[in-house]
Amino acid sequence: MSERWFSVVLLLVVVTGMENPALAADRITVTGSSTVAPLVAEIGKAFEAQHPGIRVDVQSGGSTRGIIDVRSGLADIGMISRSLSEDENDLIGFELARDGVGLILHLQNEVPALSRRQIVDIFTGKVTDWEDVGGRPGRITVVNKAEGRSTLELFLAYFDLGVRDIAAHVVIGDNQQGIKTVAANPGAIGYVSIGTAEFESGAGTPIRLLGLEGVEATVENVKDGTYPLARPLTLVIRPAEKVRLRGFIEFARSPEMHDTILEQFFVPSHP
Repeated sequence: MSERWFSVVLLLVVVTGMENPALAADRITVTGSSTVAPLVAEIGKAFEAQHPGIRVDVQSGGSTRGIIDVRSGLADIGMISRSLSEDENDLIGFELARDGVGLILHLQNEVPALSRRQIVDIFTGKVTDWEDVGGRPGRITVVNKAEGRSTLELFLAYFDLGVRDIAAHVVIGDNQQGIKTVAANPGAIGYVSIGTAEFESGAGTPIRLLGLEGVEATVENVKDGTYPLARPLTLVIRPAEKVRLRGFIEFARSPEMHDTILEQFFVPSHP
């Protein structure tokens, strides 16, 4: 569904005399993608500061949870790190920002690059030692995302793999789990949000991002469109809630939040 409802909402506001539909309740519950959650938590704090009577409750758990919770009414807003699919057209999606998914290695791993074929062979268990792809001898530990995570769906689609093709040694949920796992194991390889990985690497966590298809995995390359494995970060709601939640959605996507989005190492979707 499109975003054209905003003009209709404005008319409804005028007709009904409602000054701010978003203030019709004292709590906005947001659940879903662990990639999007830290960003929305910061946006929520800023929104609460401007609307003292409102509390924004943000919970992670994966994009699938966001969709399920919104449909069931457990959440007002869902967070997904992808676009809505065709079978989710009962919901309305609003792109908030863009992010890339990057492969991460331990900082001590000196492998300079991996080809598409090498990446597939590693994650499917055909290659099990770093020596076979130009590294030092050592067992490869494959760290994979749990089912229901949009990061997994994007990774599988990009490399044309199925869930059962992956020979995972460790299955993790959110980005922080993936980063901690790789940081603790010099032989590990995983994939997480580029924004989150850049932030953690800059803070001293012993990981590094690996380029893909000859393009460095950086927020800047996501921004200019050269990095190939990128995705939208999206807020989703039920159509019946569009009037009440208009204020928060518009605030989250406003120029006022651009710096907050950039501070989380994402790319704002709107000027």
